[in-house]
Formats: sequence, structure tokens, C-alpha cells
Amino acid sequence: MKPSRLLPPLVAALALGTASPAVAAPFEPGEVVVRYARGVDKAERAAVQRATGVGAPRAFAPRTRVLQIKDGQSVDATVRELETRPEVATAAPNAVARLSGWVPSDPGRSGVPGGWQDLQWNFLAGVGVNAPDAWQHLIDVGRPGGRTAVVAVLDTGVAYRTRRGFKKSTDFSAGDFVRGYDFVKDDRFPHDQNGHGTHVASTIGESTGNDRGVTGLAYGAKIMPVRVLNERGEGDSAAITAGIRFAVRNDADVINLSFEFDDTERQFTAGDIPDVLAAVRYANRHAVVVVAAAGNFERTAISYPARAPSVIAVGATTEHGCRASYSNIGQGLDLVAPGGGEDAADPTCPQGLPDGRDIYQTTFPWAGTLSAPGRSSSYRRFGLPSGFIGTSMAAPHVSAAAALVIASGILGPDPAPAAVQARLQATATDAGIPGYDEAYGSGRLDIATATNPQVPVAP
Repeated sequence: MKPSRLLPPLVAALALGTASPAVAAPFEPGEVVVRYARGVDKAERAAVQRATGVGAPRAFAPRTRVLQIKDGQSVDATVRELETRPEVATAAPNAVARLSGWVPSDPGRSGVPGGWQDLQWNFLAGVGVNAPDAWQHLIDVGRPGGRTAVVAVLDTGVAYRTRRGFKKSTDFSAGDFVRGYDFVKDDRFPHDQNGHGTHVASTIGESTGNDRGVTGLAYGAKIMPVRVLNERGEGDSAAITAGIRFAVRNDADVINLSFEFDDTERQFTAGDIPDVLAAVRYANRHAVVVVAAAGNFERTAISYPARAPSVIAVGATTEHGCRASYSNIGQGLDLVAPGGGEDAADPTCPQGLPDGRDIYQTTFPWAGTLSAPGRSSSYRRFGLPSGFIGTSMAAPHVSAAAALVIASGILGPDPAPAAVQARLQATATDAGIPGYDEAYGSGRLDIATATNPQVPVAP
């Protein structure tokens, strides 16, 4: 699904469960690893085993065996006993190494714990954003998933609450949200009637580690739902301007804008949307990070509002790590992040590969088809539909990354938007031609490196 296209007069377009990972044993229970001294023969090894109550040897390296504890002693006691034997060079528990990052239990479509990894290629290491290591970094500082950060999602609304004909998304909890507003209907209930906004919000903050659905990047952050686009994915500049200013006044740390001002015939200019750009500057002055989609028309210039100087402009990459064919390029592109779909004809990428997969998140099952719902029950069912590709999908990866960087404290308690942007760009994985370029900006988003306290902050 491409991001919404906005037309003028201008008529235009989760604080989630913070479940901690279970603490696993640091070694295999009932096992020890013994390395024998040189010259110890088979009979001597057998004598050691009988004397120390171990057996079932399994060789895996020269003079080295995994041994099962047979006499009921603890691992520590058995290791101490083995260390007293002259035949034994070393004795130790059978230590268990684990992934450096937290891998949550969400099953995706498979029903198997951790099955989200089969679907959410965009969150993994490599061509994805390396979420598990980032999650671990935030757990280590006591702010799992970006706890304390607030991300405003200016979009078609969010399935944030069960009320009348609407139902809260099954992979959010009520506590995942702060107060929002509907600037399309001018009321306090920014319910989603399109599915796009719920998908975007889910990428940013869907509940994680709850044995349900898939995962969200900044799952400990709060989502502020601000409806500025209608059920067709269109919204006017007045609503968008009001939405940005509302988010700033209500203490958002990050604002996500997954839409573009482009009517397919032309990109709008700065002169077409002065009120929106003034609101973006207002956000910048009040230390709010603004992230926007670069646009989906294969243009050689990025679209507004991403094109504004104080906005982080995000292009899209595919499952192969290549620029997506639809993604706008040009001066001012800052970063790229997963958006899915077909590779562009880029000589720096492999050629002839099949189209990459879409971006999957919980939303209305029909939303990826762009079909309007036929009845009210359409807003009460949720799934993991295909059909979502675009810079709309790429931008929320960066918004979530900004929330995690802010919550991590790496840049201090109240970092300026420019400092957050600089951190994300400095830690990106270079792509395309070496160095900054107009197709990939500073490179592919790497949230793990951005939140790693061992990586120095650029002066």
C-alpha cells in the first residue's frame, strides 16, 4: 500500500506490554565439560568418571568430553570435585550462549513462539533494522521498548479503543495510548476507518512479548493517535497543521507523517503548504522529532513534508536491502528503512531477484486491498494482511528508532531533534555507492547500533 496522496485547499490525505524476558539458565543442567590432561588414557578417564559420579561421555574436541552427572550432585559441586583430579586439566559447566538481543515470543502466523521472525524480515539483522539487539539495549537501561517516549501517529486514525462500532486492535492494550484527537471529524475519537494508520502505529508500538500476533519496534512507547486523513487516506493541510501542533502541545517526542503532498501530476511546493511547514518548524523549536515518508512515485525529488529541512526524510528498501522501485530519491533524503516490494534498477544491488515481501502488521484484514469496508463489523476484526508496501511503511521504522534513542538516554535526557537525526544517520549501514548518496541517504537504518551505548556519540 502506498502512502496517502494529499490534495490541496488545500484538500489533501505502544506503549505496550513491557514484559521482561524470562531468565534462562546460564548452563545446561546436569552436564559438565572436562578437558583431560595430556597422556590420560581411556582406563584413567573411566576411573575419573566412576569416582566423581559422571558418565555418558560425549567427545567434541581433543581430550574434551561433555559428561552427564549421574550421582545427583549439583553442577558446581561436580566441577569442584573434578578439579581436584590430577587427570583433569579443566572442568567447567556446559555454558549456554544466547543471542545478544531479546527474541520475543510473538507467534506471527505460525502459532509457534518466536514465529514473528518468519514474517517480519524487516525487524531482523542484515537487511532489516536489527531490532532484537536494540530491544536488549533498552532492557539493559530499564526502559524496555522505549518506555517514557511518546510517538504521535498523524494518519487515518488508529484502532486504539473499543467504542460503538469500533474495536481496539487485538495486539494493543488500552494502556498503550495517550489522548489523541480526530481533526477530520473534529472530535475526541480518532478511530481508524482505513487501516493504514493502525498498520503504521503497529510498526511503531504494537505489543511485544505477549504470545500474540507480531511485534512492534518501540513496544514500550506510548502512541498518540491523531486522525488527519479520512477513510480514503486524504486530508487537508488545515487538519494536518492542527494535528502537528496538537502533538507538540501534548508532549509528543516524535511525530510520524506517513503521507506525501503529490497529486500524481506534480509534487506540491513549499509555497503550496506554508501552514504545514510552519507547524513543522514549530515542532522543531519545541524539540519534537518529525519523521516523514519520502514519497512513492519514483521521482528524483522527495516530496513534502519529508522535504522540509527539519524533517527526517525516509526512503524505502526491500527484503534484498535494495532501494525499492517506487521510492523517491533526491537531495535531502536522510535514511532508508524497510518498505517492501520490488527492487529498483540499481547497479549496486543484485539483479533479477523476485519481488521482496510486504511489511506485515496487525490491522483490518481488508485494509491492504484499498477497499472501503462494507459494514460496521469491518472495524472490529484484525489480521496480518498483505498489500502494505511503501515509504509509508518505512517511515515508522525511523520514528520508532527515534523513540528508542530518546528513551535510551544515550543523547542525554532531552536531546534536540538534530542530535537524534545525527545519531540515526551516523549509525546507519552504508548502502549504494560509498558515503551519502541521493538514493539511500546516509544508509539503511540500524536501530541496534543507534541504541548501543558502546558506540560513541559523534561530536
